[in-house]
Amino acid sequence: MSAVPEAPVLPETLVGIEGVSRRFGDVTALDDVTLDIRQGEFFALLGPSGCGKTTLLRILAGFESPDSGTVTLDGADLLSRPAHRRPVNLMFQSYALFPHMTVAKNVAYGLEREGLARAEVASRVREVLATVGLGEQANRRPHQLSGGQRQRVALARAIVKRPRLLLLDEPLSALDKKVRAEMQLELKRLQHEVGITFVVVTHDQEEAMSLADRIAVLDGGRVQQVDAPVRLYERPGTAFVAGFIGDNNLFEGTAAGGGLSVPGLGTLPAEGGFAAGAPALLGVRPESIRLGETGTLRGVVADVSFYGGVSHIAVRVPGHDRPILVAAQGPTRVRAGAEVALGWSASDAVLIAR
Repeated sequence: MSAVPEAPVLPETLVGIEGVSRRFGDVTALDDVTLDIRQGEFFALLGPSGCGKTTLLRILAGFESPDSGTVTLDGADLLSRPAHRRPVNLMFQSYALFPHMTVAKNVAYGLEREGLARAEVASRVREVLATVGLGEQANRRPHQLSGGQRQRVALARAIVKRPRLLLLDEPLSALDKKVRAEMQLELKRLQHEVGITFVVVTHDQEEAMSLADRIAVLDGGRVQQVDAPVRLYERPGTAFVAGFIGDNNLFEGTAAGGGLSVPGLGTLPAEGGFAAGAPALLGVRPESIRLGETGTLRGVVADVSFYGGVSHIAVRVPGHDRPILVAAQGPTRVRAGAEVALGWSASDAVLIAR
């Protein structure tokens, strides 16, 4: 008799957020938000401007108080502790470095304010500057550094105090695309190396997907879905998540045997579990759609573009109100004006409650 494999042990919850709401006059910034953030994970708060993610970050940091709800850290009430007494650090979007201080002095500032011994401060500053790869820049001032290096100084200053929780507010938004990609890898490496729980606020899907172990997608102050990046992409749980995370082709109709019944288009293949006749959306990603001689739908190619090793093809299908997007690896022989058939596997499409 074979042994039953043990279920994986999940890390313990570090931060528990329960029923948190915050209003500013007539505006509801957070509406009954409940989340758990686990020890040692890289957690992202993702959503459009005004979705409430920065308000939640400020509540964790102690700069804002909720109207209702609880926040705990290691099971103890966090809200009753003033900002300066929380084992939490916030790395600002602007980095907020002192221009007249050297890199080493910027990093040492918080430790010196705590009254640590000079030798202890020097040792910890050397250690953290080596970790972020800035040991040779210790005596430079911020204006002598590149944008990526200034970002590392801000990160070093945040982690040198060894907080239980590090909050990052749009940490890479000031960097150009190439440096941002490098710093995404660097942030992930550092997070694993120092073992601190990171919570990042961003509106950049690519940033959240590349950095986070789990992502909470917010919209209108509400949590839409919390999941690992791949799961969010492949199995969005709401219409908002399906449209917000990456490119998606969405069809509106009613659940039917084998997929979704769409007026004017017939039954489109998808795996469901929905009761027949239930209103639903079908989502299928551009890379899951095949072009060929036969398929579920037929249309005319409206546009073809090539970028980054992928061909992007837009196809107009009679009866559908927007072009269907198709992504194909490498250059394509398909040209605008060509008649094509579109198809996909039921397992590559997802049904979403409407």
